[in-house]
Amino acid sequence: MHEFTPWPKTKRLFRDIVVTEKLDGTNSAIHVTAVPHDEPGELTVWDGHWTSPVVDGVRYVVSAQSRNRIITPGKTTDNYGFAGWVYDNAAELVEILGEGTHFGEWWGRGIQRGYGLDGKRFSIFNTARWWAVDEEAGTSMDGRATQSDLCGQIDAAPVLYEGVFSEAAIASALRDLKTDGSYAAPGFMNPEGICIYHTQTRGVFKVTLDNNDAGKWEAA
Repeated sequence: MHEFTPWPKTKRLFRDIVVTEKLDGTNSAIHVTAVPHDEPGELTVWDGHWTSPVVDGVRYVVSAQSRNRIITPGKTTDNYGFAGWVYDNAAELVEILGEGTHFGEWWGRGIQRGYGLDGKRFSIFNTARWWAVDEEAGTSMDGRATQSDLCGQIDAAPVLYEGVFSEAAIASALRDLKTDGSYAAPGFMNPEGICIYHTQTRGVFKVTLDNNDAGKWEAA
């Protein structure tokens, strides 16, 4: 006998979306977790898989990952230097990001398009979290980053549109990118495209300016 299988609740398309510039780098993430400790000490590395800074008397475990795995510093294991950057700046990243898993794009010099940059940057995907003011701290991630030594090395993906789902707004964002170039790296005229986050489904979709999506948005 078959068990009853319900049809899942149908989501509504015309709900808020957030359109951001899609950055052509390498997908990465930073994990930050507070852990119990006996005696706060200097920055140390545990088993080579994570680093453990102490910030304001609290010990944290900080690790880096690529799209597919946890990564560590090393010529062949650090995903274009991302793990090394995370380890070298672990305490500052704890202060800026706080606890959680923070997904983003590691991009810039030597990675994919390069964007004409002299260095590399990490751009957070969750723009709402990046700009939100923490009630207890009274600051946002953006505000803390601006005041830190990592200013210019960490930010959020540029928001091109935020509002109710609109195919016209999506097409407009793409046309602006094609005409004006990258918002993340002003003056770079070969941006990749956009990402669309649908708030009700929590799904992320992409539309690119290359041949894979050519013509599909220009007529909208």
